[in-house]
Amino acid sequence: MVSTHNRDKPWDTEDIDKWSIEEFKPEDNASGLHFTEESSFMTLFPKYREQYLRTIWSDVTRNLDKYFIDCQLDLVEGSMTVKTTRKTFDPAIILKARDLIKLLARSVPFPQAVKILQDDIACDVIKIGNFVTNKDRFVKRRQRLVGPNGNTLKALELLTKCYILVQGNTVSAMGPFKGLKEVRRVVEDCMNNVHPIYYIKELMIKQELAKNPELAHEDWSRFLPMFRKRNVARKKSKKIGEKKEKKVYTPFPPAQLPRKVDLQIESGEYFLGKKEKERKKLQEKRDKQEEATEVKKQERLKDFEAPEENSYENKLVTKEKSHKKDKKDKKDKKEKKDKKRSKHNDDDEEGSSSKKSRHD
Repeated sequence: MVSTHNRDKPWDTEDIDKWSIEEFKPEDNASGLHFTEESSFMTLFPKYREQYLRTIWSDVTRNLDKYFIDCQLDLVEGSMTVKTTRKTFDPAIILKARDLIKLLARSVPFPQAVKILQDDIACDVIKIGNFVTNKDRFVKRRQRLVGPNGNTLKALELLTKCYILVQGNTVSAMGPFKGLKEVRRVVEDCMNNVHPIYYIKELMIKQELAKNPELAHEDWSRFLPMFRKRNVARKKSKKIGEKKEKKVYTPFPPAQLPRKVDLQIESGEYFLGKKEKERKKLQEKRDKQEEATEVKKQERLKDFEAPEENSYENKLVTKEKSHKKDKKDKKDKKEKKDKKRSKHNDDDEEGSSSKKSRHD
């Protein structure tokens, strides 16, 4: 059946911009009545933002009064609140006011944050604290997003036409919806260890392709760069003084390892019944427990073993012993000398007697 809904509409002319956002005026509220219920939003702010918020709060109230939105700053509780009033005519402005106080709490300066009240600007607060558990790794990846001297962040701002602020565990972005989508993709992938430079190259190519009207309705995938993950093999650092053992070359492959079934057949476990297998497992478990208890028992008994005592020497006794030993050594030396002398005298007497016999 031929489609009947694809017909030319006489009111759908080329001069109509379907994507333009028109300003909501008091005349657009057809009923002219106030809202049936009061809408309010509250957000907390950190302690270090208190002094700045106190200085700019008069400007905040002045800008919100134009849209008949009431705002309160509670310094005791540390919160900011926005509410609709009886005069509020725009039903969506309370959401813009909510985004304003959210950005102020996330350290966005007021002159920039107040732009969120415009219809063509949206905001996105991206939480990056839960991507990485290691604190050092988180800081490095967050710094990678900012880049040296903030160059990477500046490039992203120019390509996406968004304002980006990296603060603590969040990234605040303001700009058109299309740019915010790109910013979120880049930030989340950066925290998942994908460098932002890849996306910067891709966005630059897309920006150049958008200028060419001939390529407006074509697929751009063939122009975009394809980055593949590569696991680069790194050389292992050799330890100093470590010698590499030379393996003996064998042309034959190593023997095939036995299967689990083969090992069960060898042990006889394969032929056991279900109950016998369970009983065997239970017995092995008990044996292991007994071994573990025995080891723990031996470790406990070590605490009750008597330590080796240092031997104590009595100086008086040792002196007497050494004195006696010296006396004994002297006595032995004297006896040896006497023996030598007596022997020498005997030899002299024998010599003199032999000489006399010769003369005779």
